[in-house]
Amino acid sequence: MRMNFILGTVALAITFSGHAAAETRCERILKRFGARLRDASCVDSTDLTTNNPNTTPQNNSLPGWPPFAFTPQTDRTVIAPDPANKTPITKVVPGVQINAYIASDPTGQARFLLRLPDDWNGRLVVAGASGTRSEFNGDWAWSDYVVQKGYAYASQNKGVLNLFFTTAADKLACRLNPNAGAGLFVHFYDLDEGQQFSRWAVFMAEAARLARRGVETLYGREPRRTYAVGTSNGGYQVRKAVESYPELFDGGVDWEGTFVDPDGPNLLTDLPPAILNYPDYLASGRDANSTAAKNIRLAGYPPDIIGGVSGSMWTNYSNSFWEVTQCQWQKRLDPGYDTYVEGTGTYNYQARRAVSDVAGQIAAFETTGRIRRPLITVAGTMDALLPIDRHARAYARKVSEEKAEGGDQEGDDDGHGSRAYRLYEVQNGNHIETYKTTGGPFPQLEFIEPHAQRAFDLLVDAVEHRAGLPPSQCIPRGGAIASSPRHPGHCANLFVP
Repeated sequence: MRMNFILGTVALAITFSGHAAAETRCERILKRFGARLRDASCVDSTDLTTNNPNTTPQNNSLPGWPPFAFTPQTDRTVIAPDPANKTPITKVVPGVQINAYIASDPTGQARFLLRLPDDWNGRLVVAGASGTRSEFNGDWAWSDYVVQKGYAYASQNKGVLNLFFTTAADKLACRLNPNAGAGLFVHFYDLDEGQQFSRWAVFMAEAARLARRGVETLYGREPRRTYAVGTSNGGYQVRKAVESYPELFDGGVDWEGTFVDPDGPNLLTDLPPAILNYPDYLASGRDANSTAAKNIRLAGYPPDIIGGVSGSMWTNYSNSFWEVTQCQWQKRLDPGYDTYVEGTGTYNYQARRAVSDVAGQIAAFETTGRIRRPLITVAGTMDALLPIDRHARAYARKVSEEKAEGGDQEGDDDGHGSRAYRLYEVQNGNHIETYKTTGGPFPQLEFIEPHAQRAFDLLVDAVEHRAGLPPSQCIPRGGAIASSPRHPGHCANLFVP
């Protein structure tokens, strides 16, 4: 009887041992995440680059959500050039990919992406997301670039899904195109209860924490360095990462980040003048010398470029970005204002401060300039959504003010101190890379993506090898970031033909 008990125990031990040995690395990683992730999937991928069609899911493929809530295939094109000009892919990158919801989010919308290459270089990149785009927003611009270099890559969606189509009767509806007759209306999920913009920084930090756990589980050690990258609202997330979470990030690259200041400038001070004056500008025959055109430029916007299917660059922005963005921010931050009765172009931020909590709402997620890790901003002079003097340069001024008040730290001026900051301006760079595509509407523009990627490599070199960052500068058309620039500081003109 005792012998049978011993043999049974041995057999049971062998069974458990065999089970443990058979556990896949995906099972091991997901077990380590435990309840931190929800509805998680993990795959051993033959290639983590977007040459593999399974790397980026199809649009509208998220169970339980209506069309346009989840649009990863579209999202990856938003901040990157067309396929002919996107990040070159020269190698296959096998590894592990994890897609999941972040379980701690009470709204049930926060999502997380993690890519772990087999040939890991010991470092981690965490990406922000532009607009209300998904965690796959950076697949062409950032993920393809860094995973080929061996970085682990994580991303998130700022805790919010995208949008759904609705009608004007929806009190949270925003009109997509003010120049399209009755127009189409959409409802952004970030206007719903519990979706304050102050959450954006929180989910950038949470993505870093989750990614570190996944990295440590697969590779047996935490990343020795973690970098933040992002574009537009994702660039805002990068700024907040190095301002608020120095324990998680070693530095960041902010590409066209959104400047947020309760005293201005901010999107609610800048967008109304463009919206208000555009109809008169169009009625003038797009006359650059009209009063309306002058008013738009006085509000900080770059000059218009005539051409393209729509007729001009400003027309593209009016049709696709100005009013719908103003509506979204106003409804979130100043819901007591009647958007389409009182007017989008006539919104007066300073007057609204006296009768609403809009300044307090903005203060809750402002960019302070108090960076505690090295940061590079890359921005285009022809950005007509986030004009360079009202966003990139405004943030650079804020950083300078904070450093002057707090005292520079050793090495900052050389570009490798903990508060090192650089602004690289791309002459004729634009917020929308696809406006400068092969055969595109505005060939006078320049791509920002290659300069942002180069800035990332320079940042890594500065952090890890104390290499001095090149000084802030204007990158001329067809040029590159230079150690001894011919044009230090700001670009002299917003547009060079």
